[in-house]
Amino acid sequence: MLADALLLQLGYNATLVALGAAALGVAAGATGTFLFLRKRALVSDAVSHATLPGLALAFLIMVALGGDGRMLAGLLLGSAASALAGLVCVSYLTRHTRLSEDAAIGAVLSVFFGFGIVLLTVIQTLQSGRQAGLESFLLGSTAGMLLSDALLIAGGGIAVLLAVTALRRPMLMVAFDPGYAEVQGVNVPRIDLAIMALVMAVTVVGLKIVGLILIVALLIIPPVAARFWSDRAERVVLIAGLFGGLAGYLGAAISAVAPDLPTGPIIVLIAFGLFLVSILFTPGRGVLAGLYRYRRFQREVHLRQGLMALAHGQPVYEGLTRRLLRRADFQRADGVTTAEGRAAASAALRDEARWQALRASDRLAELAVRDDGLTRIDEVLTPDQVAELDRRRAGPREVPDGL
Repeated sequence: MLADALLLQLGYNATLVALGAAALGVAAGATGTFLFLRKRALVSDAVSHATLPGLALAFLIMVALGGDGRMLAGLLLGSAASALAGLVCVSYLTRHTRLSEDAAIGAVLSVFFGFGIVLLTVIQTLQSGRQAGLESFLLGSTAGMLLSDALLIAGGGIAVLLAVTALRRPMLMVAFDPGYAEVQGVNVPRIDLAIMALVMAVTVVGLKIVGLILIVALLIIPPVAARFWSDRAERVVLIAGLFGGLAGYLGAAISAVAPDLPTGPIIVLIAFGLFLVSILFTPGRGVLAGLYRYRRFQREVHLRQGLMALAHGQPVYEGLTRRLLRRADFQRADGVTTAEGRAAASAALRDEARWQALRASDRLAELAVRDDGLTRIDEVLTPDQVAELDRRRAGPREVPDGL
């Protein structure tokens, strides 16, 4: 059954919902990257929670006008108006009061969300409100979604993605260095407003699928996961869009198989799974790569200490050091140093003597800061500079014959 959902074999409507969720995820991941780079991730939380009173008011207005109140376009329009009001409140409090942005976000988030909960409670007491299904907008649900709803969500996600593609360069400039962007003629306040507008659009479009409580996760988790895979901003945008689209697609497919499960948490859990894979297995920054680098560094330190001990004719007591020396064929099992071991020990001792000469040099002493106990001096100096050091110092001390 799940394989049919993943292969888009559950019917036209389920297929369109999955593709719409994928488009929404791509748009959310790409848009959230600029928010993440701008260090304004909490703004998305305020925007998402501010949609709830607009959602409830739109339902009440449509019911008052004689409708059933469940037309998705009307609900999203009300959510957008409410989110815009919340965004304006955050901006006003930040600019015209002594409140910091996070304090303003906390105030707006709590007040708007509390007002929305009160309105939802009132709606549930109405005869027309008992079957409204507005609670599905809290955690997201694709069960019973109409074809027109799926088309609206897919179209909204594609529109946001096109806008992100068109504005990606100025948004990247503002996200990294607003001062430089302003010097280059970019209208920083307008681009900031564009980023917030795209965040609001993703939030509103994603209410039905992800839910207003968890849409912030779809905006932030994919960029955070993508950041582990690249240092280039444009690649981070692409990878974040890929992660968001994959989370949306898989979440919608699983929700189609298990309609009783809320769609939003499934999508967020899949996004978190992608984040977990990224933080563990990324070649450059992953936890496992870090552990591997640490273990390799630890072995290099032990091997270097063992070679220095051999060079000075001292016994090696550390078990790991002895194992590494034997594995490198520098020492036999009975503790006797091999020819390769004597050569490596002599080279290590000569390298140490060169570093000491470098620290005493008037012209090259500043390069001695590169000495970390493992770096060879020929990785720092040119052959001519090494030869100059050798001329200034005594000849390298030889490894004792008794080794």
